[in-house]
Amino acid sequence: MSALQSLPISDVNRREVKRFVKFAIVGVAGMATHLTLANVFNFGLHFPDALANAIGFMTAVIQNYLLNYSWTFRDTQSSRTKSRWVQAGQFGLVSLIGLAINALVREIVSFLFHPIWLSVIPDPVIAEIVNYNFSIIAAIGVVLFWNFGANRLWTFRNRA
Repeated sequence: MSALQSLPISDVNRREVKRFVKFAIVGVAGMATHLTLANVFNFGLHFPDALANAIGFMTAVIQNYLLNYSWTFRDTQSSRTKSRWVQAGQFGLVSLIGLAINALVREIVSFLFHPIWLSVIPDPVIAEIVNYNFSIIAAIGVVLFWNFGANRLWTFRNRA
């Protein structure tokens, strides 16, 4: 018996928990892409923080859509009443709202934690890198719940 099967929840809720776990796994892959590109563009190519973050975010969005379409929400494909292009547009719109949330959370976390990192990390360059990545990871954690909820209820919604 799997850990998921032992939970005292209905089969429908169990499927949603499994779907959320898949969504989160896809999100971890997206986070790796996002962080890699944000760091390359920000610290390697010297793009502004917000632009480097947006490039990493939007690249991860495309990757996440493809993985979520083919794996996380595969079981909803037979009951879909809209085209893949409509779904991609909806996923993109949800993601743009997610980017706005991400940018806001990242800026707040960066502002709040920057002095802390500077006080515990003697090298200001390393403190900046830690602060930048920490703030992106915090923002991704917040946006995860928005993205899953909006995409489950709108983009990949099962039609009755």
